[in-house]
Amino acid sequence: MHQFTIEPLGSWANWDMNGVNIAFTNSALWMMITTIVLIAFVQLGSKRQLIPGRWQMAVESLTGFVDNMVQANIGKEGRKYLPYVFSLFTFILFANLLGLMPLGVIGLHPFTFTSHFTVTGVLAVISFSIVLIVGFWKHGLKFFTLFVPHGTPWPMVPIIAPIEFVSFMVRPFSLALRLFVAMMAGHVLLEVLSSFVIDGTNAGVGFGLLVGLPSFVLMIGICALELLVAAIQAYVFALLTALYINDAENLH
Repeated sequence: MHQFTIEPLGSWANWDMNGVNIAFTNSALWMMITTIVLIAFVQLGSKRQLIPGRWQMAVESLTGFVDNMVQANIGKEGRKYLPYVFSLFTFILFANLLGLMPLGVIGLHPFTFTSHFTVTGVLAVISFSIVLIVGFWKHGLKFFTLFVPHGTPWPMVPIIAPIEFVSFMVRPFSLALRLFVAMMAGHVLLEVLSSFVIDGTNAGVGFGLLVGLPSFVLMIGICALELLVAAIQAYVFALLTALYINDAENLH
């Protein structure tokens, strides 16, 4: 489990502020790297040429994809949330993909910070906070009608409303847990298979062919699957965020 350990870097290890450690960690480093890569990706594809190049097409296609998702789930009013949902989707996507890069061959070990519940939890709380702010800002106390589905018989309201409220409050937890579990499980599986490859190879030719080789082939398939999971989890996180914002906008 060492690959999930958050460690302070260099001389930052002993940085304290009022007794609180504020060390710059490997997790913070890879958040910064992800942000830089994301900004560079968008800026290099924002040339707005009449005949777009591949990079510009990639950025425009990704932006159009998120824009369609937002408008399909929120409506025309969802356009104002596009910058946030796009940033959220691409940040998680780039973080997941960078964590899968085989940079260990050059001595640089990537850190998948989305495999930590603290990180995914903060992202979920930010999204949930936007939902609450928008809901109360636009509808006031009428926002509480979200917990009573349209057409609910009055005798059923005391039963349905608490259930809907609990379901609503669990949203940030489930949103964060889904991404955290998916990324952590994939990396643990790859770690286990790699240990089979190494131990099987070191045990001799027989174990290498019987255990190491099948594990290596399976690792290739799992790596391809993890790339797909990285994209799907980013999409699911952004999609659910858009759906929750739709509840705040339209009380659906």
